[in-house]
Amino acid sequence: MACPPSLVLLVSDVGIYNLADGDYNIGKCSNLIMNKTSFHILRVGLAITFLWIGVLIFKQPEAWGGYLAPWAANLLPVPIEQAMMGTAFVDILIGVFLLIDSFVWIAALVGALHLIAVLVVSGITDITVRDIGILAGMVALMADSLPKTLIDKIQSWTKRGNGSEQTNQS
Repeated sequence: MACPPSLVLLVSDVGIYNLADGDYNIGKCSNLIMNKTSFHILRVGLAITFLWIGVLIFKQPEAWGGYLAPWAANLLPVPIEQAMMGTAFVDILIGVFLLIDSFVWIAALVGALHLIAVLVVSGITDITVRDIGILAGMVALMADSLPKTLIDKIQSWTKRGNGSEQTNQS
């Protein structure tokens, strides 16, 4: 059976959640679900990356503050060194949760939001362009580790929204 040609969100132990149609295609395209080995390799690799960066920032917070765009540095309510220490703490926390395989979807969500913020305040440069790949990995981890209960809630909200639109159009 052919896979649907629409945008899909990969969700472990559930199947393919089709964003365009709002339904589960359980059993179809099962080869698209991230297999456990690749999931764990990606999870551990990103955990090490976040732990390493967190430690590096802790060692030299003032040096890492230099990557902030001046307009972003001026918006900080605390000195740049303190902001970088907070960033290091968040990076290490993300790394720890990924490494111990606990609350992976939350760690990946926070990591993805953090990387988006990094790209916004630093701009896309020769160095930060790598963050786009790391961001994609975090989104993949998040999508693959979302709890079924959350997916079910999103699906019910989507169906309610689609149902009310159809009623209003009639």
